[in-house]
Amino acid sequence: MKKHREPAENCRLKSVTVSMESSGKYFASLLYEGYSCENQAADKDYSNAKILGIDYAMQGMAVFSEEIELEKAGFFRKNEKRLAREQRKLSRCVKGSHNYVRQKKKVARCHEKIRSQRRDYLHKLSRRIADQYDIVAVEDIDMKAMSQCLHFGKSVQDNGYGMFRNMLEYKLEWKGKELIKVDRFFPSSKKCSKCGKIKKELKLSERVYHCTCGNEMDRDRNAAINIREEARRMLAA
Repeated sequence: MKKHREPAENCRLKSVTVSMESSGKYFASLLYEGYSCENQAADKDYSNAKILGIDYAMQGMAVFSEEIELEKAGFFRKNEKRLAREQRKLSRCVKGSHNYVRQKKKVARCHEKIRSQRRDYLHKLSRRIADQYDIVAVEDIDMKAMSQCLHFGKSVQDNGYGMFRNMLEYKLEWKGKELIKVDRFFPSSKKCSKCGKIKKELKLSERVYHCTCGNEMDRDRNAAINIREEARRMLAA
């Protein structure tokens, strides 16, 4: 057995949930009562808060208002050829045979590896951000609707942005910090982060934002800065 961590002292075990993966691995999740979250803040002071703005990006999952080093994600794309090869082998097996059962587990292990790599990457990134920033601002976009439009389904699901947002929210809450969701209709991409002017039209193919004030920068970085400043305005209000 691999134990994730020791339970906190003076806690009472409430329930144990046992689950099994398609690959045959078992997991036991233990729920304890009385666990106190670390560094909970009673009174929140936003006057000197360090705020990070995050804008969703199809390539690389997200773009930040500040420079943050990211590893190259896209774990499904990296393992796609291997997964396709194992699935082809499975399709040639006779259903119910010994080879079919064995190959089915191989396919399940491929899916499990992709899922585990993605979760590990998102956990580490969300933890790093939760440690460094007091407030994180994101756009309240509908990821399910995003995956169903313009044939973006594979890219959206591979990025795991919705999962990343959930991880950020509870990790920040543990530390007494906050995740702010900016309205999805806020013109973060069309607004200039320098002068505040809003473009009437902005094509999806335009990856560099150009403004009459002379501002020229990456479209997603410009949006992330606008999201950060909108969160600052919401906190002040």
